[in-house]
Amino acid sequence: MKDIRSCTVLSNGVKMPWLGFGTYKIENGCSVVDSVKDALKAGYSHIDTASFYDNEEGIGKAIKESGKQREEIFLVSKVWNTDQGYEKTLKAFEASINKLGTDYLDLYLIHWPTPLMNETWRALEKLYSDGRVRAIGVSNFTEGHLEALMAEAEVMPMVNQVEFHPLLVQNALREFCKNSRIQLEAWSPLMRGRLFDIPLLIELAKKYKKTVSQIVLRWDLQMGVVTIPKSTNPSRIKENADIFDFEISGEDMIKIQELDKGMRVGAEPDKVYADPEIFNR
Repeated sequence: MKDIRSCTVLSNGVKMPWLGFGTYKIENGCSVVDSVKDALKAGYSHIDTASFYDNEEGIGKAIKESGKQREEIFLVSKVWNTDQGYEKTLKAFEASINKLGTDYLDLYLIHWPTPLMNETWRALEKLYSDGRVRAIGVSNFTEGHLEALMAEAEVMPMVNQVEFHPLLVQNALREFCKNSRIQLEAWSPLMRGRLFDIPLLIELAKKYKKTVSQIVLRWDLQMGVVTIPKSTNPSRIKENADIFDFEISGEDMIKIQELDKGMRVGAEPDKVYADPEIFNR
């Protein structure tokens, strides 16, 4: 991994960049347009969004104004809980690509597991077979949710995007995904800034002459996990991409992994499954 464009190869042969740019809570309008353009200028080619983020229009505008060709960008979106179900998912997909100003996605995900997830998955399978998406997957799925989905699926999920960071390593889920040829991807890899005061990470940052952010993001990659940090600060966007010129030792990798406390900053997937409208309250 010596280049920001280094890719993992998904189970269907599609190449997915190891490093992506997350856009959760970056407001539609100038903020997301400027941030995505900064990321593309810094060399990112993987942009992650979702209908729930309400910034797809801005991202589409940023891509258009960047001068980048559409095929140079790995573009990801997700179907929200209230849009799940076969027909509703197909309509939600059309709404997303219209806002993004594209006619296809590189990856489309089910945002959270819900009782309608199998019906939603059938819609993703159709989009995939029709060539509207290059790869399909899920987000926030536990091993149990994956097993329930895969028991009825014709096409196996290629990606599972979950909360993952040194305080939430999810070893069992990581092993399950590896054995099932599902690429694990980390959202909130920096735990919304809560990792910056951890003594071990500060010590390792000094040792490798890197920042804490760079240590954590490099750890993600060496754990075999795609990572999508978010920032609206141009210098930090560049900093987060500067992780391809060093390697963390095996001993230090284990030390970071041992920070695991099962601690989340996001919702519990099982709670969302039981109450898919929990975010609307």
